[in-house]
Amino acid sequence: MLTAIRSLLGALIVVVTAGVAGAQPYPNKPVHILVPYAAGGAVDVLARTIGQALSKSWGKLPVVENRPGAGGIIASQALAQSAPDGYTLILVASGHPLNQFFYPKLPYDTFKDFTAISEIASSPLAIVVGKNSEAKDLKDILATARSKPGSLSYGMSGNGTSAHLAGELLNHMAKVKIVPLAYKGGAPALQAVMAGDIPMSFNPLSEVVGQIQGGTVRAVAVTTAQRSPALPDVPTVAEAGVAGYDTAVWWGVLGPAGMPADVVAKIHEDLVVALKDPAVVEYLKRTGSTAVGSSPKEFDAYMRAEADKWGPVLKAANIRIEQ
Repeated sequence: MLTAIRSLLGALIVVVTAGVAGAQPYPNKPVHILVPYAAGGAVDVLARTIGQALSKSWGKLPVVENRPGAGGIIASQALAQSAPDGYTLILVASGHPLNQFFYPKLPYDTFKDFTAISEIASSPLAIVVGKNSEAKDLKDILATARSKPGSLSYGMSGNGTSAHLAGELLNHMAKVKIVPLAYKGGAPALQAVMAGDIPMSFNPLSEVVGQIQGGTVRAVAVTTAQRSPALPDVPTVAEAGVAGYDTAVWWGVLGPAGMPADVVAKIHEDLVVALKDPAVVEYLKRTGSTAVGSSPKEFDAYMRAEADKWGPVLKAANIRIEQ
């Protein structure tokens, strides 16, 4: 009898211990944040800035992993195939819900295979040229594009990204044909402009404002309807004569499908706190970005609305990308 009681007590201790171990607060090991673009670009810098702030809540610094290529598909596929435990996340940009319209087949479902956590921030893009470019402004560029169709090209951070969309929207609304050139991130595209390899590029302000202020490149326009407080002297595309032109880039955090609701809530809560961190606030202000911090439900609805808005436009343009 005594032996049976001891065995029962031993079993109870094992169950209780296992329960306590399973209930350890999130996170109890490093969180990996995938970045779909090259190091040095807007998404990479934002991920590392947010990561520093998150480390204050998490007690450990997230591991930022750059997985560039295929307009973000490589990193998104890696996330979709990861364990839904909250220890692998991704910081995506505006192109994520739109890749389904560019590529004939994706290795994941755009919405079913992911858990929306929060939109982090948004920003205008800048159209930049080399510091020695003969183009004085966007009107000069458009005049050249009209007189010599297809003679100009623009660099951007991958097919289907916000920079690609901004370029194609300019082509459509200005009735020109400036050829898109895809790079593995905004930083390589910007470097190509600085080297004189390409005449111009579209970049989120957050990855180019320092170079603009430093004089290594010139901004000829910003893509939003209003001028950016970060670059108050730079006109909008609309001011250059393309009436109604208005587009921006946004960034948000996703996890794989099937994440526990309490973990999703915890990550969202910590992201909202991180957006109020002085270093993050300063970074967003300096780069002309605006903090968002939307709820998982709001972010999911927003991405679906983006797909609904851009889907017909992209299908009509018949822009297809072979993998």
